[in-house]
Amino acid sequence: MTVRYVIHLPVRAADLARAKMLGRTAGRSLAFLAVVELGGITVSAEDDQAVRHWVFCDRKLDGGRRCVLRADHETPCLARLPRR
Repeated sequence: MTVRYVIHLPVRAADLARAKMLGRTAGRSLAFLAVVELGGITVSAEDDQAVRHWVFCDRKLDGGRRCVLRADHETPCLARLPRR
């Protein structure tokens, strides 16, 4: 059985939306590492860490992949971000 650990990395953000954006950016930056689980990324206020907010949607898609869009997206789920 593999043991999982969580890294708590305190950051400063002006509000919850910006904290989620930073969480998505950090997660996508590290997504090349197989040990990073994007769907598990959450943010919380420092003084209320029991209330966590999901950063990614993480719904299961056909083929076993997961959605990589933000948790509260209103568009269809995607397995990969579109290239710009």
